[in-house]
Amino acid sequence: MSTFTWRYEDPAGSEIASAALPAPTFPSQADAESWVGETWRELLDGGVEQVFLLRDGETVYGPMSLRPPA
Repeated sequence: MSTFTWRYEDPAGSEIASAALPAPTFPSQADAESWVGETWRELLDGGVEQVFLLRDGETVYGPMSLRPPA
């Protein structure tokens, strides 16, 4: 069974590995996408600029900006 996670990056494109940020795992891509859709504002406030969706450690897609379109 696959697991899905998010990788967080700062404005410079460096990975953020902080215990202060949530790092849940999800059983499906849809669950992961729903979660980030509900929490993107909190992530942005925590310094996350963009995210990558990972399946079993491999990139599914990204980077995806957390900033709303201008």
